[in-house]
Amino acid sequence: MTILIVEDDADIGSVLRRGFAAEAYEVELVGDGESALAVATGKSLSAIILDVMLPGRSGLEVCKALRAAGQTAPIIMLSARSSVSDRTEGLLAGADDYLVKPFDFEELLARVRVQELKRENSGADQRHLVVHPVDLDLDTRTATTADGSARLTEREVDLLALLMRHAGEPLSRADIFAALWAGHGGASLNVVDVYIGYLRHKLGEATPDGGRLIVTVRGRGFMFAPS
Repeated sequence: MTILIVEDDADIGSVLRRGFAAEAYEVELVGDGESALAVATGKSLSAIILDVMLPGRSGLEVCKALRAAGQTAPIIMLSARSSVSDRTEGLLAGADDYLVKPFDFEELLARVRVQELKRENSGADQRHLVVHPVDLDLDTRTATTADGSARLTEREVDLLALLMRHAGEPLSRADIFAALWAGHGGASLNVVDVYIGYLRHKLGEATPDGGRLIVTVRGRGFMFAPS
């Protein structure tokens, strides 16, 4: 997993480099738009952290150039400009997200992970998932286990598919919420717990070897635990 950080403030760049490196990302740090284009063009990246105010070409110009060159990695823009028009301009330039300075690193990290989950979830072309002991047909919204089959709602299917695609990997409530409920007015974070409960009830709580099918990982969230 490689993160490209485009930031001309040496202190901020250093903090971001250390933070992402501590999360097991490989990090490339550059301080201007031309260097960003040279590094990112044609390269597979997990995400691009792009400051708006850069020497030479602005972050907006760099974002447009990267998209024109076919770079599809999530781009998260950083800027001290916080008006609606500034954020809109960044998103229309091709950014996936826009974070106003000053910010906490934990929030930026969460936004990167949300973008990764969204890309994986929306880009997955599998309409049939099998992670023992669950066989999930996304078209018919049917989940089959050794105990039988259960019909799921659309949101339950989305949640189960997300968990199955990340089997063995804990997903936080915040990440799950952002991937499946972001933009849905009125929903709160506890909706994740509610739908986890629905799935456990419909699928059964136990796996054939006596373990839990969807486990709660203390302090980290929920995880699909294949047999």
